[in-house]
Amino acid sequence: MGSYNLNNFTLDEFDSPDHKGSGINMQQSFLVLLDQARDIAQTPFKITSGYRTAEHNAKVGGVLNSSHTKGYAADIAITSSLQRYIILNALLKVGFDRIGIADSFIHVDNDPDKSKAVWTY
Repeated sequence: MGSYNLNNFTLDEFDSPDHKGSGINMQQSFLVLLDQARDIAQTPFKITSGYRTAEHNAKVGGVLNSSHTKGYAADIAITSSLQRYIILNALLKVGFDRIGIADSFIHVDNDPDKSKAVWTY
């Protein structure tokens, strides 16, 4: 994948549903950390939301200054408590410090304009 050197993802996994090819807008710093976390977790990460256009972000009810619209965030599908633990542990190990936890997904971002936080949905 060009200069990104990712082992576990392709940029199209991060495309906004309304703009094919928009995964290219993802930040390299984010993708490298996520790739490292995937190596540690040794389990697939199904990306349900990566980059979002402003229009798609509004459609899904995203916040105005969403890290998704800046390429610093992704949501990862979760299907079990054990999977949630494994993925969360890997995200923390690589240094992610903004994580939202829901029943069916984990939001992760490394937006430099936002404070460290862990929240639930």
